[in-house]
Amino acid sequence: MTGPAVVAVGGGHGQAASLRAVRRFTADITAVVSVADDGGSSGRLRQQLGIVPPGDLRKCLVALADPGSPLARAFDHRFEGELDALGDELPGHALGNLVIAGLVTTTGDVQLALDEAARLLGCVGRVVPAAAEPVVLKAEADGGEIEGQTAVAGTAHIRRVSLVPADPPASPEAVAAVAAAEMVVIGPGSLFTSVLAAVAVPELGEAIRRTSARRVYVANLHTQPAETEGFDVAAHVEALERHDIPIDVVLADTAAIARGDLTGRVVEVALARPDGGPGHDPVRLAAALAGLVG
Repeated sequence: MTGPAVVAVGGGHGQAASLRAVRRFTADITAVVSVADDGGSSGRLRQQLGIVPPGDLRKCLVALADPGSPLARAFDHRFEGELDALGDELPGHALGNLVIAGLVTTTGDVQLALDEAARLLGCVGRVVPAAAEPVVLKAEADGGEIEGQTAVAGTAHIRRVSLVPADPPASPEAVAAVAAAEMVVIGPGSLFTSVLAAVAVPELGEAIRRTSARRVYVANLHTQPAETEGFDVAAHVEALERHDIPIDVVLADTAAIARGDLTGRVVEVALARPDGGPGHDPVRLAAALAGLVG
């Protein structure tokens, strides 16, 4: 299987859900991942080693790996109490974060490290960072400027996000993938701290504006406390367009989240898991996305 060239942009569990869906109808996949995370294991490794935060990159690698892979499951394993005897450094880290950190440190090249991790996991497609260096997410909100992804996630009434530095170098692989894509999937995921944190890289945002690919926004199933509290689908799309990210088609499960005042370009379809579990159902999302290719 090869299939259409699809780029998925964002970060976190939402982007991983998109990748699990996309890999059902194509092997030509590029995940373009935010590198603004500053919390948890990723934040610790970023601060201690000066590397891009590996957590969201790890989630995407696991999503593109063979679902039955023991190594993929191990990548997501997070050390907790079983290693307390070794001190307070290892608990809280996911194994995959440590492997990525080790590969980045030994190769000196983020993309080479991610490609090697993908080879080890037998991934379909490729994972690339949105920016070639770690960035700090900055938000303009009613209370003033807020810096840091963790702090921004707890902020309401966000008007705009940007990055520090303001113009970080984009990953060349990310820009090239968007230029060659037939579909660019944006979201689902935390609107300001994952999705917009990725496309806020100026060169990447420009590539998305210029691409001839169909730009599809996969709407979240729920709002998030503070960050998008009270948002409907229309408010999510308006925030993207306020950041100069054009959307051609919106996929939304309006049984889960209100559509709002959004006319045209909306495909209303069931995307939630039939069993009531969290997140988007990969089979339903795959069918909806495959129907939009071309």
